[in-house]
Amino acid sequence: MENFFRFSTFPISPEIIKAIEDMGFEEPTPIQAQAIPPILEGKDVTGQAQTGTGKTAAFGIPALHTVDLTSTKTQVIVLSPTRELAIQTAEEFNRLSKYMKKLHVLPVYGGQPIERQFRALRVGVQIVVGTPGRVLDHLDRGTLSLKDVKMVVLDEADQMLDMGFREDIEKIIADTPKDRQTVLFSATIPAPPIKEISRRFQNKPEFVRVQHRELTVPQIEQLYLEVRNREKNEVLCRILEMYDPELAWSSATPSVR
Repeated sequence: MENFFRFSTFPISPEIIKAIEDMGFEEPTPIQAQAIPPILEGKDVTGQAQTGTGKTAAFGIPALHTVDLTSTKTQVIVLSPTRELAIQTAEEFNRLSKYMKKLHVLPVYGGQPIERQFRALRVGVQIVVGTPGRVLDHLDRGTLSLKDVKMVVLDEADQMLDMGFREDIEKIIADTPKDRQTVLFSATIPAPPIKEISRRFQNKPEFVRVQHRELTVPQIEQLYLEVRNREKNEVLCRILEMYDPELAWSSATPSVR
């Protein structure tokens, strides 16, 4: 099969297409097919999509197109509910921008020495992916400026609101230009808090969603094992020892690599 991204009507740069091919993607997932065109057009988008639907690339590919590589100013800010998701999102950006040599992405989150983040921000990063608390910390310290931001992405917005980050999110967005593009992804729409965030910070957003039956990837065989709660860790360790996967994730632990 010819790679869809190479021959699509999406105005995707050759560098990103080459990175996509290296990642083994041949065609967009449903959320990517729906979200990429309006985001590339500069529209605000509210998307309903869960983990595993390809939503990171759905906003990541257009976000990379907004960046002016001749400037080291922060131009894209992605807010994530947890440091694990912030790290994963930053890694996805790095894979997609593999051939964009002047592109710099920085994850910022608690639990990491903040001095390391200070140094990177002083040098200049075009894309910052971070938890609301740590992003706000940098804003308060004056080590991060959002005055040149072109796009704000709220990833897993429902989780961030459930975790009590609403005030932090509002302060961060208020620090960005009014003509910015705002993209919001949530697994639960329309929930009242999500609708309120959208009403306050988005301009005539286009709504896209993934139907429940489209949430899984057909090429992946999915199996599950029922165990007692107290046996989860032991069973997980045995499975990992048996299959020795290169990469795995389990709801029993934050991440297994």
